Amino acid sequence: MDVDLVLRHSGALIDGARITLAITLVGAIIAISGGSAICAMRISSYRTLRAFARANILFFRVTPEVILIFWAYYCIPLIFDTTVSGFWSGSVVLGLIGAAYLAEIFRAGIAAVPRGQSEAAEALGLKAFPKWTFVILPQALKLVIAPLVNYFSEFLKNTTLLSAIGVMDLSLQAYLLGGQTFQYLSFLSAIAIIYFAMIFPVTLYARHLEAKLSDRSARPAGKRSFWRRKAPPEEVTANP
Repeated sequence: MDVDLVLRHSGALIDGARITLAITLVGAIIAISGGSAICAMRISSYRTLRAFARANILFFRVTPEVILIFWAYYCIPLIFDTTVSGFWSGSVVLGLIGAAYLAEIFRAGIAAVPRGQSEAAEALGLKAFPKWTFVILPQALKLVIAPLVNYFSEFLKNTTLLSAIGVMDLSLQAYLLGGQTFQYLSFLSAIAIIYFAMIFPVTLYARHLEAKLSDRSARPAGKRSFWRRKAPPEEVTANP
């Protein structure tokens, strides 16, 4: 690996990394918001909404990602007589695919919350909104952190598919620089290190957060935090 060569072209790699992160950000917003909506429809009491959610999840999980990206980039302009950029068409498609996967992750997390929690909230007289906001969703969030971060690690790696439609992400920048200098080994090795540097810290933080939430939920209710001052023990008086 020629480090000096990589450093001389670091500007192009940084631009590609910025585009990769921008794709991830746009796709994540679409995936989280869309996945939440589809999950709500998936667990709804209305049969039509459940059927639509199941069909959406099935379609986007079964169809190959690259086919959907090609279709959005090449077919939408033909159908609507307009132009779409590779960045936006690819980001939206990855976001819609992510929404289908996240909907199932969210649903599994909600289903894993013990039914007794919901029954206890209803017994206390909580309405639907506070029951979901303060009882069910906080517990489900703890359960979905690990699979959620794992999926977004895969999501970031799937952004390389957009290089097939000319999006100048990190992978395409490395491929073009390798073709110009005939040093594919140097640039492909460099982007492998860059992808690792972007994904690994997020994975570590997710593990830390998951362990923190698990420790908080397992802590006895009467146990005080270490920064709180303990109350002085009561004096014991002997019986006369």
